[in-house]
Amino acid sequence: MSDVTRALTGAVTVAGRAPSIHNTQPWRFVVDGDRLDLHTEPSRQLRELDPEGHMMLVSCGAALHHAVVALAAEGWHAEVERTGAPEGAVASVRVTGPGEPDPHAVRRVAAVPRRHTDRRPVAPVPVPPDALAAVTDAVTGTGLRIHVLQPKQVVELAVAVDRALRAEGSDDRQRAELAGWVGGAREAGTGVPDAAIPRSAPETTVPGRDFGVDGTLTVPTGHDERAVHAVIYGTGDRPVDWLRAGEALSAAWLDAVDNGLTLLPESSPAEIASTRLLLRQLVSHVGYPYLVVRLGVAHDETTTTGTPRLPAPEIVELR
Repeated sequence: MSDVTRALTGAVTVAGRAPSIHNTQPWRFVVDGDRLDLHTEPSRQLRELDPEGHMMLVSCGAALHHAVVALAAEGWHAEVERTGAPEGAVASVRVTGPGEPDPHAVRRVAAVPRRHTDRRPVAPVPVPPDALAAVTDAVTGTGLRIHVLQPKQVVELAVAVDRALRAEGSDDRQRAELAGWVGGAREAGTGVPDAAIPRSAPETTVPGRDFGVDGTLTVPTGHDERAVHAVIYGTGDRPVDWLRAGEALSAAWLDAVDNGLTLLPESSPAEIASTRLLLRQLVSHVGYPYLVVRLGVAHDETTTTGTPRLPAPEIVELR
C-alpha cells in the first residue's frame, strides 16, 4: 500500500466519524490511486423524512470535510471537486503532494472523537464572544453564511420548529421510518441509541425532535436560556450547495468543540417547505437556509456517548 493510499484510507476512518442525519451514515468511499471518491448510499437515505436527499447530502458534505481535514492534519495537500450529482461521485478528493501538517486541521482532528450530539440544555453560562466568532468564521471559511438570531427571532424559530415537528409527527410513514432508526443499542452500527436520547423532554426554547421512544439519557434541570441559535445559509439551492452545507456544519462543529462549545444541528425546519420559507424570512430572503444550529457552553462533565459507527468495509472500497 502506497503512502497516499494509506493516507486516504486513514482519512476515510476519520470521515466515518462525521455527523449524519439520525446517524444513517449515508456515504460510501472509493479509494483509487491518489483519488478518494465520495458516493451517496441510497440504502441509507431517509425516503420519507428526506425525499429530496437534502440531509443525505449534508451528511455526505460533513464526511467530505472530515476527510479533507484529516489529510491536511497529516500534511497532505488535496484538491476537491464537488458535483452533488446523485449519479456517480458527489465529490472527489485528489492528493496533490506532501507538505507540512496544518495546525488548524490538527486541532480539528483532535476534536473529532469529542464531538457528539448533545440534546440536553446547554450549561447556564453565556457563550464567549471569541468562541462564537470562531464558529461563524468556520462557516464563512467554507463559502457559506451564518446568521445569529436575535431573541425575538428565536421565538419565531421555535414556532417554525414546532410546526415542522407536528407535521412530521402526524405522518404515519415518517413516524414508521424514524422508528427504524432510533432506540435500542444499535448493534448494526447505525441509528440513534437509547443512550443518546433524553429520558424526558429537555426544557428548551426551541423544541427538540420527539423520537417516539424513551431514551436513557438523564436530563439535568434548567433551561437552555443561554443558548445561541443561528441559521446556516447560502446563495444556491442545488445539490452541490447542500453538500457544501454539510462541510460548513462539520467546520462549525469541530471548531465549536475546540472552543469548549456544544453544537446541536436542527434540521427539521429545513425539511418542510413551509417552515423553510419562514427560515428564509429570518435571513431576510438573501439566501437559502440549510440548517439551524444551537450553540452553548458544554457541561463540565459529559455524560453523553457517541453514536455507533459502521465498520470500515461497509463504507470504503479499495481499487
